[in-house]
Formats: sequence, structure tokens, C-alpha cells
Amino acid sequence: MGGVNPAGRTSGHQAFRRTVLDALSEDDQARTLLGLAAMMRLASGQEDGSWKDATGQSLDAAAIVEQTRQQVLDHTLIRRIEDPRFNDEGLPANRRASLALDAPLTFRIRRRQLPDDLPPTWQVRDLDRHIREVTVPAGNMDVMLPETRPAQVRTAGQLPSGFEPSKLYHSVHHPRGLSMAIFAASDCLGDSGLSWDQIRDRLDPDAVAVYAGNSIGQLDDEGWGGLLKSFVSGNRATSKQMPLGYSQMPADFLNAYVLGSVGGTGAALGACASFLYNLRLGVDDIQAGRRRVVMVGTADAPVTPEIIEGFRAMGALADDDSLKALDALSLLTDADYQRACRPFARNCGFTIAESSQFVMLMDDSLAMEVGAEILGSVPGVFVNADGWKRSISAPGIGNYITLGKAASLVREILGEKALRRRTFLHAHGTSTPKNRVTESHVFDLVARAYDIHDWPVVAVKAYIGHSQGSSAGDQIASALGSFAHGLLPGIATLDAVADDVHAERLVLSRETRPFAADAAFINAKGFGGNNATGVLFSPAVTERLLMARHGETAVTAWQNRREATREAAADYRRRSDLGQFTVRYRFGEGVLEGHELIMSDEQLQIPGYSRPVSMTVDNPYGRLPDAENR
Repeated sequence: MGGVNPAGRTSGHQAFRRTVLDALSEDDQARTLLGLAAMMRLASGQEDGSWKDATGQSLDAAAIVEQTRQQVLDHTLIRRIEDPRFNDEGLPANRRASLALDAPLTFRIRRRQLPDDLPPTWQVRDLDRHIREVTVPAGNMDVMLPETRPAQVRTAGQLPSGFEPSKLYHSVHHPRGLSMAIFAASDCLGDSGLSWDQIRDRLDPDAVAVYAGNSIGQLDDEGWGGLLKSFVSGNRATSKQMPLGYSQMPADFLNAYVLGSVGGTGAALGACASFLYNLRLGVDDIQAGRRRVVMVGTADAPVTPEIIEGFRAMGALADDDSLKALDALSLLTDADYQRACRPFARNCGFTIAESSQFVMLMDDSLAMEVGAEILGSVPGVFVNADGWKRSISAPGIGNYITLGKAASLVREILGEKALRRRTFLHAHGTSTPKNRVTESHVFDLVARAYDIHDWPVVAVKAYIGHSQGSSAGDQIASALGSFAHGLLPGIATLDAVADDVHAERLVLSRETRPFAADAAFINAKGFGGNNATGVLFSPAVTERLLMARHGETAVTAWQNRREATREAAADYRRRSDLGQFTVRYRFGEGVLEGHELIMSDEQLQIPGYSRPVSMTVDNPYGRLPDAENR
């Protein structure tokens, strides 16, 4: 797994450790804080184990932790938006106005700034080659007046301050989401401890797939955001904005610049359930034998004025006025912004966030052959719509089906006792009043159907916010952290469970607590009726399944091969914790054209790929007689 969100880097469970920091040992706390300080460019680690602070002064690790601790805590997770456009001066905007001119208005303007199509009553004369004088007659003139508007939403889950993924490789006007995707996929490859080129060389190139995207495209200025407002803002559209804005572009970037894959590709869009939609594509491909390794991921960077305003206009976001009213405050402090997201408590809306998350899926035989470190397994992902709805954005009934089927699958594989005692729920938990009621009712009804009591609920958005299509990826990364550390993050902003939450059979705790889990349910309830629930098995359960299928000898051989993988992954994480990030970005390498290929009716040989693409296809339909024999 790999990625980045407001809690930090995904690999090595760094981001997870940030969300359970107070429950860790002193050594693990120090390791987490050091890694984040390096990520945020507050310090830099050296290969010999020494450290330097941001001024270049040599300090030991303990001194770095002491010096940077508060800044790391204050500038990770949910916090006041750090984009200067959201400060007290306000967001840049324009206001339509009609000026009543009592007398002619004369002004000078550079030739290239004057529109080509002018009102017929305007008089224009050249002063020199570059300057024109314009006279507007008395009367009414429609104009746009620049202004700044106070930001009504000032809190978001943002990547750790100082971390800019676009600066880690040769990025040329890439939208933020795509830069995050390049980093996240590279982090996933590094965390695997495996050589991607060696994996690729073992396989038919068509046995690889990438399913990655996001929920709303790239809507910052480098993508469709800049394109769509180019006319009204007076800026030129660029040749990059249109193609780079597409929602499937994270997959395209991985194929073209990270993996060099010619296999399956695509992106399934399902609002907040997008990560699970793409995960289902990968799981289905592997279960059907179409692919052997699949990269699944999302990258969302929606912390922009326009996207925030869109969600605010829906009444979906926790804006400043709502937060003040919720707590009877006249002024919001940084501490108030940090606790804006309150799943299953009294709340007023979700907190938007940015994140990119990737996982590498393999079939079990390949994972054992290459000595992969198996973090968990996905036996199924269930997706259902809501049916008839009053409002397209309102919750509906589809989530009852997805979670019910997911619980049934766990019972079928692991048994009643495991389902009831050793599973936990990773809630969508957006922090809206509707979500706290409807999602908790889903949990309650399913718990009653399967006779589950005291079902633990995790709501990681309390720490990192709602990253739209990437949110289930954040949940999966957190669940894998829970498997590794035996801890369930508490809902830190849960002062008290709201009265309308169906909590009788749930455990909603503010405190992080130990829990030995066999499985986690990853739940998503997206706008428009996009419901999905994924089942995630722990590494221990996965090894038991491998033993049952492959036998002790094969499992022991895999465990022996895994030692080299663990060493390589540990070295990657060590260097990353020092701030020495390795980003895989291969622009313009290995580019091929059709005349370089060698093709027969049985295979296609591609230069640079060890194995050919087989032209053999499955035919489930039977064969008709040749036309000439009829």
C-alpha cells in the first residue's frame, strides 16, 4: 500500500500511527514524529543516523522531536485551511455592476488588453504602437468589479504542511491530484519491497491492470478548474488543462509514467465510494483469472474555493457559522477548526480533505511466488444503488444490502463467532446529521440480523476529513494499520454520542483501544446512491487461508522468500522517514510505435517486455460453422 493524506505517508503505517499517536510507545511516537518532521521539511535525516533542523544545525533525534513536535501536531490532520486565499482578506472574486456615467469616461489601455469586440458607441484612437485611448459615452455601462469575499469555510484535511509532491519529480504544470497519485503509487511500489520490473517480466503484459481515478476530476487551476473559468477570469486555456482534468487520469499517469503497463485500465466513478468501485474491478479481474496483479487507487485534491463553495451551497459542509452555532461560540480558534469533523456526535457537516491512496492486489499464487509481504486480503466488495429517491444526494437503502452481504460473506468464510467477536466497522462517518442517523441505523439493523453485540466502529474522518473518492482508501489504509498494531483509533472528537444515533449494539469510543481483529468492513455511502462495502481480512486470517489452499510446504517457502522483500521494504521506509523520497516517474521512456511490434495470430511481441501478449481468448459462446460450409 502507499499514499499520502493529512496524517502523513501511508507506507509503513505512518499515517495510521499519527491517528493513534498517544497510544503508542515512546519509541514509536518519536519515530512517527521524526518521519513527519522530515516529510514537512522541518528537519532532515542523514544516512549515519544524525539529524539537522531546518536551519542546518546538527541535532540528535530526541532534540528534533522536542523542537518540532508541536508544529507537526498543529500542521497535520484537520486544521485551518493554509491556502492564503482563505485568510481574512478573503477569496478573490468579481461582482457584476452597472455604472451610470454622468459624463463621458476616457481611459488608456494597452492594445493587447482591449477586447476585439467593442460596443459600437465606444471611440478608440491609437496613442502609440502599444497604447490606445478609449472614450465611453455617458449612460449605463456593465462591468465586473474585483472584490474579495470572506471564506465561509476555513477548515479542511490538508496534506502535512511543507510537503509538496510535485517537487519530488519533474512535474510540469501537473494538477495537484496527479502529483499526489505519482507519489502514492511510488510509495506503494516502495512499500512492497518488490521490483516492479521483475514482476512485470514474469507475466503476460495483459495480466496487469490499473484501476484508478477520482470522484470529480482535477478541478484546480492546472486542470479543469482553470479551463472552465479561463474565459471569465481573463486567462488563457492551456493545452494541458483539458486532458489532465479527466477523472481517469490517475490510471493514465500510472500506465504512462510509473508502470509502463499495456494491460487493463480504467476508472469507476461512484462519488465517495469510488475507491471501493475500483477495488471491486481489481478483485473481480483476479477472481476471474483475467489479471494477476492490479494497482487500485484514487487521488482527490478538492481543497479549492470553487469545490468548497459547491458543497457549502448544498449545506453539506461544516462552515464557520454552523460551527459557531453548534458550540455557541462567537469566534473560532485553531483548536475549534481541528475538531470540526465529529462523526456520530452532534455535528453540522463534513470536512473536505485531500488524499491519494493505492494498493497492489495480487492473486495468491503470484504473491507467494514473488515473496510478497501480504498486508491482508479482499474476499469481496459489494455495491448497490438506493432505488427511488426524493433527493439525489440524500441517503437511501442500498447500504443495507452491501453491508448485509459483506457480513454474510464473513460468516460463510470465518464463522459466526469470528463475525460477532472479531470484526469491526470502518464507518463512512462523514459528520453530517443525516449520516450519523442513517449509517448507524444500517449498522444496527445488520447487527440485529446477525446477532452482533458491541460492534466496534472506527470513523477515521474525525482525524483526516472526507477526501471524496479517496475516503475508502483512507479507511483501508487505517484498517491495515489496525491489523498491524492491534489498535482501533478512537473517534477523538466524540464528546458524546448524539441522541439520534442507533448505538445500542455499537461501540463508539473516543479513546483508542486494543482489538484483535480477523476482518474489517470498509463502508462507503456516496452522493447519488453509490453504496459499497468491502471486506478486508487480516494477515493472520489470510495466512490461514493460504495454508488451507496451498499447504504448509508452500507457505513455508513463501515465508522464506518474504525475508528479502521485508528487508527491501524496511530500507525504503527508513529512507522515507529521513525525508529521502523515491518517486518513480519515467516520462518519455520506452515509447513505442506500431511498426516496432511483432505480431502473429497467437501472440504480440512488444520490445522491452520479456513476455509476449497472448492472443488467446476465452470463448464461452461456442463456435458456429464456417460460412462456406453452410
